[in-house]
Amino acid sequence: MTSTTELGKLTSAQVGYCTNVHAGTDLNSIRENLTRYAVAVREKLSQTRPCDQLGVGLWIPDEASRQLVGGELDGFATFLADAKLSAFTINGFPFANFHGDRVKQGVYLPTWADRERLEYTQRLATILSCIMPEDAATGSISTLPIGWPDNPFADASARHIDLDAAGANLRELARYLAELHASSGRKITVAIEPEPGCTLDTVDDMIAFFDAQLPDKRHRQFISACHDICHSAVMNEPQRDAIQAYAEAGISIGKVQVSSAIVADWKTIPTDQHSAALTQLSEFAEDRYLHQTGQVDRQGGFRLATDLPELIRQTDPEQLTESDRWVIHFHVPIFLERFGLLQTTRAEVLECLAALNDPEINVDFTGHLEAETYAWTVLPSEMRARGLAEDIAGELDWLCSKLG
Repeated sequence: MTSTTELGKLTSAQVGYCTNVHAGTDLNSIRENLTRYAVAVREKLSQTRPCDQLGVGLWIPDEASRQLVGGELDGFATFLADAKLSAFTINGFPFANFHGDRVKQGVYLPTWADRERLEYTQRLATILSCIMPEDAATGSISTLPIGWPDNPFADASARHIDLDAAGANLRELARYLAELHASSGRKITVAIEPEPGCTLDTVDDMIAFFDAQLPDKRHRQFISACHDICHSAVMNEPQRDAIQAYAEAGISIGKVQVSSAIVADWKTIPTDQHSAALTQLSEFAEDRYLHQTGQVDRQGGFRLATDLPELIRQTDPEQLTESDRWVIHFHVPIFLERFGLLQTTRAEVLECLAALNDPEINVDFTGHLEAETYAWTVLPSEMRARGLAEDIAGELDWLCSKLG
């Protein structure tokens, strides 16, 4: 779906939703999920706005990527066209099963120091070059921010991440993407996605890594940043400052993942309601995904907790008078502003869109906007009362309304 509004740089934005919300690691499961959910999203969205083609950010795990390059690619491209699904981007972050009982830090394996990650991403680039819309100037693939330091899911011998090896693999990827562009005419950018607690979790980390490992313009033509609004909010980064920093550093933004975090604003929650707010937060302290939490104190100090369940267990409600706010990495519906005693970072979504559209911020941006609320299935039941297709369509409708 393409916006054609009077919004300056965002008039040609490509909008879609990330299909990593759907389980399944093989090609048959992906087809079934797209037929069951994505087609339904397109049909429901068509009830409120023109939607001849629905933008989708495909999640193609390792198993499915091997099936596609092994001979299934043409058939899959035809399937997408028949379903009226426009695959302009791929989420290349989760390598394997993203819907197991306990994902946690396992999602950050293999790292970019591992050749397995390079070869997987090369397959994704080949796939995207064949299935992206014919009139698209660029396709994008988001990828992990190198890895998770001292990952408890990794073998003990592989817990140290060699940044030079990661840089070498990304430079080799840039060469591969340049050759793919020359041979096919399709440009693919791979966008590194900072995430709280990872090797690269802030804009400053990204700039330092690019300067050290990807300094050449030839690298940066094909390797870019994926700005996840939720992640940046958890790290206490003002959205406008983050977008401006990429622009000044000469780093392109290959994709923006439109996502929203949970906020516990302790300074506005009455003291006698702090225990109740912790109880409400405990509904989100589930065991599948990692829920890093940025904590800001009353003096403006910042620290990051690795996971929400452990933080709640360690917190004395009486000590919360010293806290300003917590921002929790839990992707909640982007149209939601508050619920119960808690709030969201919906305002940061709007701030990011405004910064991307600001003519004074000369950032190189593909225009790819991907709604990534992958946690629908682990939200408290009262927040997912409708069907999944209805919920996703509601998010896209809200996002498009903000684009005009």
